[in-house]
Parts: sequence; structure tokens; C-alpha cells
Amino acid sequence: MRTLSLAIAIFCFWLALSGHYTPFLTSIGFVSVLVVVYISAKMGLIDAEGHPIQLVPAALTYIPWLIFEILKSAWSVAKAIISPSLPISPTMTVVRASQRTTTGLATYANSITLTPGTITVAVRGNEFTVHALESTGADDLEAGGMDKRVSQFEGGD
Repeated sequence: MRTLSLAIAIFCFWLALSGHYTPFLTSIGFVSVLVVVYISAKMGLIDAEGHPIQLVPAALTYIPWLIFEILKSAWSVAKAIISPSLPISPTMTVVRASQRTTTGLATYANSITLTPGTITVAVRGNEFTVHALESTGADDLEAGGMDKRVSQFEGGD
């Protein structure tokens, strides 16, 4: 199932990037996808980490939530930049991740970095050193809301 899903995903991605839908080019693309999937299978790359289709249902709620968090943070950063007094309070903090898999840890670290005003600057096991433009951003991370959402996405809670 995972192999078929990977082939479909790669072929759809190829079609989207190609923009050419003639029978000849489409068949060449299809053959290319089959070769790539065959080589990937032989190399043992088609696994739960390389193609995590088990996360698709959880992504349907996590991605909209993350987009909303990005927009909220972007608004907060924009307000701080536009303000003449530049009310920032740069802060470094260490947050503990409760995720059990490398996919979950990477998702959490990347979610922090995608959110404007915060960036994961170091990762040591399950401890992330984070720089926040405003202390409220650090406080939100320390409260654990994002950690909990990523754990739900990962399938922990």
C-alpha cells in the first residue's frame, strides 16, 4: 500500500510540475515514476519514516491549526515591527519535546521555526533551544500547547 501511495504521490507531483499532458510525455513520466519507486524499494526507503502515509488523517487537522498559528504570530511580529517603540523582548528558552519519533521531533522543531518570531536554534535529544522575538512567544512554547498538538499529530494522545 505504501509503495502504491508513493507512486501516486510522485506521479501527481510530476504532473503538477510538468504542465505537459501529451500521451508521450505522460507515459515517459509514468515510466520514470516506476523506475524511481523500484529503486526506492530496493534501497529500503519506502517505510513509515520515508513516506509517512499514516500521518495523513492527523495532518487534516494539524496543518490548518499550524497555518492559523503562523498567521497569528505573523500579525504579532508585524505589529512589533510597525510600532515606533519596537516593543520586542528577545528571549532564549529551552523547551522539552514529548514526541517519541524522529518524525514527531522534526515536526515540532520545524513548526516552531515556521512560526514567525521563533526559531529552533539547537536540538539535543528531546530538548530544543529556541529564540523568540518576544517573551510571549517563549511563554507560549513553555506552556506546551504546540508540543501537545504535535504529539496528537504524531499519534501519541
